[in-house]
Amino acid sequence: MIEIVAEIGINHSGSMDITKKLIDVISAAGIRYVKFQKRQIDLVYTEEELNKPRESPWGTTTREQKEGLEFGYDDYVEIDKYCRSKAVEWFASPWDASSLFFLGSFDVPFIKIPSALVTNMEMLDLCRQTKKPIILSTGMSTLGMVDKALDVLGRDNIYCIMACTSTYPTSPDEINARCIETLKHNYLWAKIGFSNHYPGLMAMVMAATLGAEMIEFHVTLDRTMYGSDQAASIEPQGVFQLMERIKLIGRMLGDGEKRIYDSEQPIIAKLRK
Repeated sequence: MIEIVAEIGINHSGSMDITKKLIDVISAAGIRYVKFQKRQIDLVYTEEELNKPRESPWGTTTREQKEGLEFGYDDYVEIDKYCRSKAVEWFASPWDASSLFFLGSFDVPFIKIPSALVTNMEMLDLCRQTKKPIILSTGMSTLGMVDKALDVLGRDNIYCIMACTSTYPTSPDEINARCIETLKHNYLWAKIGFSNHYPGLMAMVMAATLGAEMIEFHVTLDRTMYGSDQAASIEPQGVFQLMERIKLIGRMLGDGEKRIYDSEQPIIAKLRK
């Protein structure tokens, strides 16, 4: 069975109400995992970047926008409790060492390394030291970069390697779903998945047919809401459609054995001479 991760990420827009509504959708669809992103903004961004003008629901600077999108400890305690009540497990992508240590306060099932940190060897080593199973996204990376990251992380710590293109949304010409097959060939020992940024279901359906063992996608209540990830996200109706299609793909793929089905016997009696 393909494991599904629905990423709320920053699509909560700083609202616990939106977060809980999205968790409700995820739970109702039968999805086991929900993912967030965690940043200590002063460690991730320069002072110059944070002071740049930027209009948002929280103010007129990048700092105000970034602060508005970050949940704190008490928020995650509430998220943790709510997820447990809905039989959903949550985890997050830490974008800095402080955020990684922050996640250590909770019993998360995975550490997800975002594509932006594939070449950050210091951060990769810190992730390795947690001994948590690691999911590695490979957007903005060559196979050589992935190899170096895996050398630091260690095979035994890898839970899944995700094919990924880091554009939001990703154009059809850059989905490159066959990269799933490339990763399967190069890392026979690993579980291979697909992280979706295409604004629809087709790329994930393709990933399922190509043998992805984990599929991650961004989820939103409304793709027109404020936020950089909204346009690459899937709305509630699409979430339920995706789960139905993935289940159907599993049935349709079968086991590959060539056989005569019982349903074919009447046709044989009628047509075969």
